[in-house]
Amino acid sequence: MSSPSIAPADFEQRVEQLRPRLISFAQLHLNCTTDADDVVQETLISAWNGLEQFQAKSSLETWIFSILRHKIIDLYRNHSKIQLFEYDENQLPDTAPLFQEDQHWQKEHAPSTWPTPYKELENEHFWHVFDLCVFHLPPQTSQVFSMRELLGFDTKQICQALQISEENCWTILHRARLKLRACLEQNWFIAEENKL
Repeated sequence: MSSPSIAPADFEQRVEQLRPRLISFAQLHLNCTTDADDVVQETLISAWNGLEQFQAKSSLETWIFSILRHKIIDLYRNHSKIQLFEYDENQLPDTAPLFQEDQHWQKEHAPSTWPTPYKELENEHFWHVFDLCVFHLPPQTSQVFSMRELLGFDTKQICQALQISEENCWTILHRARLKLRACLEQNWFIAEENKL
């Protein structure tokens, strides 16, 4: 049996730092704190038991999040922990002024130039800011975005699980991306430029 690529003491220390993010992610999708705590605990037990198989092809944190993601997907597929919400399309702002008729950005609303994506994706701090931006979205927006982009559900599955129309789903995703872009520009890209 080969030795693990990370020492058990290092694993414990890194898991303690990661635990709040794991719990926040689980709470986004599950009905209560107890359920989130349970699935995170199961995730950490699975990670500990599989530590010898961890080959460091990704970061330990990414590997553990992947385990959590699969456990939450299993819960959704079993229809045992689905959190429902009511959707009110009257609460959404009008984004029509942001775009031209050809669906390109209006010049004054276009995203600022972002640094090379590959460099940013490697930066662990970026993901902390990204998590904060996702978790500060309105609950229904955060849940739909996370199901689509982080858990990998298609829109039909999201609509069925959350009892919303496909049109509502696409509208929520659109709003989520706009808000995330603004949040990341303000709290990451502009902040990073100011450090230089």
